[in-house]
Amino acid sequence: MDELKKENRIVCIVQARMGSSRLPGKVLKEICGRPMMDWVIRRAVRAISIQKIMVATTVSPGDDPIHDYCQSNRIACYRGSEFDVLDRYYQAALCGEADVVVRLTADCPLIDPDLIDKTVNALLAQNADFAANRLPPPYHRTYPIGLDVEVATFSALQHAWKNASESYEREHVMPYLYDPAHGMKFVVVDHETDLGGLRWTVDTPEDLEFIRQITRKLDCRDDFSWMDVLNLLNKFPELSEINSGIAHKTMKDVDSRANLKLNSIKSSHLRK
Repeated sequence: MDELKKENRIVCIVQARMGSSRLPGKVLKEICGRPMMDWVIRRAVRAISIQKIMVATTVSPGDDPIHDYCQSNRIACYRGSEFDVLDRYYQAALCGEADVVVRLTADCPLIDPDLIDKTVNALLAQNADFAANRLPPPYHRTYPIGLDVEVATFSALQHAWKNASESYEREHVMPYLYDPAHGMKFVVVDHETDLGGLRWTVDTPEDLEFIRQITRKLDCRDDFSWMDVLNLLNKFPELSEINSGIAHKTMKDVDSRANLKLNSIKSSHLRK
Protein backbone atom coordinates (compact mmCIF):
# COMPACT_ATOMS: atom_id res chain seq x y z
CA MET A 1 0.00 0.00 0.00
CA ASP A 2 2.81 2.46 0.80
CA GLU A 3 4.34 2.12 -2.68
CA LEU A 4 0.94 2.55 -4.29
CA LYS A 5 0.32 5.68 -2.22
CA LYS A 6 3.62 7.21 -3.35
CA GLU A 7 2.50 6.91 -6.97
CA ASN A 8 -1.04 8.21 -6.49
CA ARG A 9 -2.53 11.17 -4.63
CA ILE A 10 -5.62 9.64 -3.05
CA VAL A 11 -8.27 12.17 -2.09
CA CYS A 12 -11.41 11.34 -0.15
CA ILE A 13 -14.38 13.55 -1.04
CA VAL A 14 -17.34 13.45 1.34
CA GLN A 15 -20.62 14.38 -0.30
CA ALA A 16 -22.82 16.51 1.97
CA ARG A 17 -25.85 18.76 1.83
CA MET A 18 -28.52 19.87 4.26
CA GLY A 19 -31.45 19.02 2.02
CA SER A 20 -33.08 15.65 2.63
CA SER A 21 -36.68 14.75 1.89
CA ARG A 22 -36.93 12.34 4.83
CA LEU A 23 -34.59 13.95 7.39
CA PRO A 24 -33.68 17.59 6.62
CA GLY A 25 -30.33 18.72 7.99
CA LYS A 26 -29.33 15.14 8.72
CA VAL A 27 -25.58 15.52 8.10
CA LEU A 28 -25.28 17.91 11.06
CA LYS A 29 -27.60 15.98 13.38
CA GLU A 30 -25.79 15.14 16.61
CA ILE A 31 -24.56 11.68 17.49
CA CYS A 32 -22.99 11.51 20.94
CA GLY A 33 -22.69 15.29 20.88
CA ARG A 34 -20.93 15.54 17.50
CA PRO A 35 -22.35 16.21 14.03
CA MET A 36 -22.88 13.14 11.89
CA MET A 37 -20.50 14.51 9.26
CA ASP A 38 -17.81 14.74 11.92
CA TRP A 39 -18.14 10.99 12.53
CA VAL A 40 -17.65 10.28 8.83
CA ILE A 41 -14.56 12.48 8.61
CA ARG A 42 -12.98 11.20 11.84
CA ARG A 43 -13.43 7.61 10.75
CA ALA A 44 -12.27 8.20 7.17
CA VAL A 45 -9.08 9.91 8.31
CA ARG A 46 -8.09 6.61 9.97
CA ALA A 47 -7.78 4.99 6.54
CA ILE A 48 -4.09 4.47 5.71
CA SER A 49 -4.66 5.12 2.00
CA ILE A 50 -6.24 8.57 2.33
CA GLN A 51 -3.90 11.55 1.89
CA LYS A 52 -6.46 14.36 1.83
CA ILE A 53 -10.10 14.70 2.89
CA MET A 54 -12.48 17.24 1.40
CA VAL A 55 -16.18 17.96 1.75
CA ALA A 56 -18.19 18.66 -1.40
CA THR A 57 -21.35 20.63 -0.77
CA THR A 58 -23.45 23.01 -2.83
CA VAL A 59 -23.57 26.73 -3.51
CA SER A 60 -27.10 26.86 -2.09
CA PRO A 61 -27.42 29.20 0.93
CA GLY A 62 -29.12 26.31 2.69
CA ASP A 63 -25.76 24.55 2.78
CA ASP A 64 -23.95 27.45 4.44
CA PRO A 65 -23.93 25.56 7.79
CA ILE A 66 -21.84 22.79 6.19
CA HIS A 67 -19.36 25.33 4.81
CA ASP A 68 -19.25 27.11 8.18
CA TYR A 69 -18.59 23.83 10.00
CA CYS A 70 -15.74 23.00 7.63
CA GLN A 71 -14.25 26.48 8.01
CA SER A 72 -14.39 26.23 11.81
CA ASN A 73 -12.70 22.83 11.77
CA ARG A 74 -10.13 23.53 9.03
CA ILE A 75 -11.62 21.00 6.64
CA ALA A 76 -11.24 21.66 2.91
CA CYS A 77 -14.64 22.38 1.41
CA TYR A 78 -15.61 22.72 -2.24
CA ARG A 79 -18.98 24.28 -3.13
CA GLY A 80 -20.53 23.40 -6.46
CA SER A 81 -23.65 22.39 -8.32
CA GLU A 82 -26.67 21.44 -6.23
CA PHE A 83 -28.07 18.93 -8.73
CA ASP A 84 -25.17 17.95 -10.98
CA VAL A 85 -23.29 16.12 -8.26
CA LEU A 86 -20.95 14.51 -10.78
CA ASP A 87 -19.77 17.98 -11.78
CA ARG A 88 -19.39 18.91 -8.11
CA TYR A 89 -17.19 15.85 -7.53
CA TYR A 90 -15.14 16.43 -10.64
CA GLN A 91 -14.47 20.07 -9.77
CA ALA A 92 -13.62 19.12 -6.16
CA ALA A 93 -11.20 16.46 -7.44
CA LEU A 94 -9.56 19.07 -9.65
CA CYS A 95 -9.14 21.39 -6.67
CA GLY A 96 -7.74 18.55 -4.59
CA GLU A 97 -5.30 17.53 -7.35
CA ALA A 98 -6.50 13.95 -7.02
CA ASP A 99 -5.10 11.00 -8.93
CA VAL A 100 -7.63 8.72 -7.23
CA VAL A 101 -10.96 9.79 -5.75
CA VAL A 102 -12.68 8.03 -2.84
CA ARG A 103 -16.38 8.87 -2.67
CA LEU A 104 -18.13 8.78 0.70
CA THR A 105 -21.41 10.33 1.79
CA ALA A 106 -21.94 12.28 4.99
CA ASP A 107 -24.92 10.16 6.05
CA CYS A 108 -22.85 7.02 6.72
CA PRO A 109 -21.28 7.57 10.17
CA LEU A 110 -20.29 3.91 10.59
CA ILE A 111 -18.04 3.98 7.52
CA ASP A 112 -15.03 1.75 8.12
CA PRO A 113 -11.42 2.81 7.43
CA ASP A 114 -10.29 -0.74 6.75
CA LEU A 115 -12.98 -1.12 4.09
CA ILE A 116 -11.84 2.15 2.52
CA ASP A 117 -8.29 0.80 2.33
CA LYS A 118 -9.49 -2.54 1.01
CA THR A 119 -11.43 -0.90 -1.81
CA VAL A 120 -8.63 1.51 -2.72
CA ASN A 121 -6.17 -1.36 -2.77
CA ALA A 122 -8.45 -3.40 -5.06
CA LEU A 123 -8.56 -0.54 -7.57
CA LEU A 124 -4.80 0.01 -7.56
CA ALA A 125 -3.77 -3.65 -7.46
CA GLN A 126 -5.98 -4.54 -10.42
CA ASN A 127 -5.27 -1.33 -12.36
CA ALA A 128 -9.01 -0.70 -12.58
CA ASP A 129 -10.95 2.44 -13.44
CA PHE A 130 -13.46 2.01 -10.63
CA ALA A 131 -13.91 -0.12 -7.50
CA ALA A 132 -16.68 -0.38 -4.92
CA ASN A 133 -17.62 -2.58 -2.00
CA ARG A 134 -21.31 -2.51 -2.90
CA LEU A 135 -23.31 -1.60 -5.98
CA PRO A 136 -27.05 -1.31 -6.59
CA PRO A 137 -29.10 -4.03 -8.32
CA PRO A 138 -28.66 -5.92 -10.55
CA TYR A 139 -25.34 -6.33 -8.71
CA HIS A 140 -25.52 -8.33 -5.49
CA ARG A 141 -24.73 -6.37 -2.33
CA THR A 142 -22.88 -8.17 0.45
CA TYR A 143 -21.89 -5.34 2.82
CA PRO A 144 -24.45 -3.46 4.95
CA ILE A 145 -26.00 -0.32 3.48
CA GLY A 146 -23.99 2.49 5.07
CA LEU A 147 -20.52 1.04 4.56
CA ASP A 148 -20.45 2.16 0.93
CA VAL A 149 -17.06 3.02 -0.57
CA GLU A 150 -16.61 3.99 -4.20
CA VAL A 151 -13.18 4.64 -5.70
CA ALA A 152 -12.29 5.92 -9.16
CA THR A 153 -9.22 7.13 -10.95
CA PHE A 154 -9.35 10.80 -11.82
CA SER A 155 -9.19 9.97 -15.53
CA ALA A 156 -12.24 7.69 -15.19
CA LEU A 157 -14.12 10.37 -13.25
CA GLN A 158 -13.26 12.88 -15.96
CA HIS A 159 -14.50 10.50 -18.63
CA ALA A 160 -17.82 10.11 -16.80
CA TRP A 161 -18.05 13.89 -16.33
CA LYS A 162 -17.67 14.43 -20.06
CA ASN A 163 -20.01 11.66 -21.20
CA ALA A 164 -22.67 10.86 -18.60
CA SER A 165 -26.01 12.31 -19.68
CA GLU A 166 -28.71 10.53 -17.68
CA SER A 167 -30.03 12.42 -14.66
CA TYR A 168 -29.29 9.53 -12.28
CA GLU A 169 -25.71 9.38 -13.62
CA ARG A 170 -25.22 13.06 -12.80
CA GLU A 171 -26.87 12.92 -9.37
CA HIS A 172 -25.36 9.64 -8.11
CA VAL A 173 -21.87 10.40 -9.51
CA MET A 174 -20.48 6.97 -10.35
CA PRO A 175 -23.16 4.88 -12.20
CA TYR A 176 -21.65 5.63 -15.61
CA LEU A 177 -18.46 3.88 -14.52
CA TYR A 178 -20.04 0.55 -13.65
CA ASP A 179 -22.39 0.33 -16.61
CA PRO A 180 -20.82 -2.47 -18.69
CA ALA A 181 -21.92 -0.68 -21.87
CA HIS A 182 -19.29 2.00 -21.26
CA GLY A 183 -16.32 -0.37 -21.25
CA MET A 184 -14.73 0.71 -17.98
CA LYS A 185 -12.75 -1.80 -15.91
CA PHE A 186 -14.36 -2.08 -12.50
CA VAL A 187 -13.91 -4.26 -9.44
CA VAL A 188 -16.50 -5.20 -6.83
CA VAL A 189 -15.14 -5.99 -3.37
CA ASP A 190 -17.46 -8.58 -1.82
CA HIS A 191 -17.83 -9.93 1.70
CA GLU A 192 -17.84 -13.70 2.04
CA THR A 193 -21.11 -13.59 4.03
CA ASP A 194 -24.12 -11.83 2.56
CA LEU A 195 -24.95 -8.92 4.87
CA GLY A 196 -26.52 -6.73 2.21
CA GLY A 197 -29.88 -6.64 3.95
CA LEU A 198 -28.56 -4.70 6.95
CA ARG A 199 -29.28 -0.96 7.01
CA TRP A 200 -26.63 1.23 8.68
CA THR A 201 -27.13 4.50 6.80
CA VAL A 202 -29.11 7.57 7.93
CA ASP A 203 -32.00 8.88 5.88
CA THR A 204 -34.89 8.88 8.37
CA PRO A 205 -35.48 9.60 12.09
CA GLU A 206 -35.54 5.84 12.68
CA ASP A 207 -32.12 5.45 11.08
CA LEU A 208 -30.75 8.25 13.25
CA GLU A 209 -32.09 6.65 16.42
CA PHE A 210 -30.54 3.33 15.38
CA ILE A 211 -27.11 4.94 14.94
CA ARG A 212 -27.41 6.86 18.22
CA GLN A 213 -28.14 3.68 20.13
CA ILE A 214 -25.27 1.84 18.43
CA THR A 215 -22.75 4.56 19.26
CA ARG A 216 -23.95 4.88 22.86
CA LYS A 217 -23.45 1.16 23.36
CA LEU A 218 -19.93 1.60 21.97
CA ASP A 219 -19.26 4.31 24.58
CA CYS A 220 -19.32 7.07 21.92
CA ARG A 221 -15.88 6.00 20.65
CA ASP A 222 -15.07 6.49 16.98
CA ASP A 223 -12.33 3.86 16.72
CA PHE A 224 -14.60 0.80 16.46
CA SER A 225 -14.67 -1.47 13.41
CA TRP A 226 -17.69 -2.46 11.41
CA MET A 227 -17.29 -5.96 12.83
CA ASP A 228 -17.68 -4.47 16.32
CA VAL A 229 -21.05 -3.12 15.15
CA LEU A 230 -22.02 -6.49 13.71
CA ASN A 231 -21.08 -8.25 16.94
CA LEU A 232 -23.11 -5.70 18.91
CA LEU A 233 -26.16 -6.35 16.75
CA ASN A 234 -25.76 -10.09 17.23
CA LYS A 235 -25.74 -9.47 20.99
CA PHE A 236 -28.67 -7.01 20.88
CA PRO A 237 -30.76 -8.06 17.84
CA GLU A 238 -33.61 -5.80 18.92
CA LEU A 239 -31.56 -2.79 17.78
CA SER A 240 -32.01 -3.82 14.14
CA GLU A 241 -35.77 -3.55 14.56
CA ILE A 242 -35.53 0.24 15.03
CA ASN A 243 -35.18 0.93 11.31
CA SER A 244 -36.05 -2.45 9.81
CA GLY A 245 -39.12 -1.10 7.99
CA ILE A 246 -37.29 1.64 6.08
CA ALA A 247 -37.14 1.21 2.30
CA HIS A 248 -33.81 2.04 0.70
CA LYS A 249 -33.81 4.39 -2.28
CA THR A 250 -32.74 2.99 -5.64
CA MET A 251 -30.02 4.23 -7.97
CA LYS A 252 -32.60 5.76 -10.32
CA ASP A 253 -34.35 7.74 -7.57
CA VAL A 254 -33.36 11.33 -8.30
CA ASP A 255 -34.39 14.73 -7.04
CA SER A 256 -37.22 15.82 -9.35
CA ARG A 257 -35.63 19.27 -9.60
CA ALA A 258 -32.54 17.68 -11.12
CA ASN A 259 -34.51 16.62 -14.19
CA LEU A 260 -35.27 20.26 -14.89
CA LYS A 261 -31.53 20.91 -15.12
CA LEU A 262 -30.65 17.96 -17.34
CA ASN A 263 -30.88 19.72 -20.68
CA SER A 264 -28.58 22.51 -19.56
CA ILE A 265 -26.17 19.98 -18.08
CA LYS A 266 -26.04 18.08 -21.36
CA SER A 267 -25.42 21.20 -23.39
CA SER A 268 -22.70 22.51 -21.08
CA HIS A 269 -20.77 19.28 -20.55
CA LEU A 270 -21.17 17.29 -23.72
CA ARG A 271 -19.62 20.16 -25.68
CA LYS A 272 -16.40 19.85 -23.63
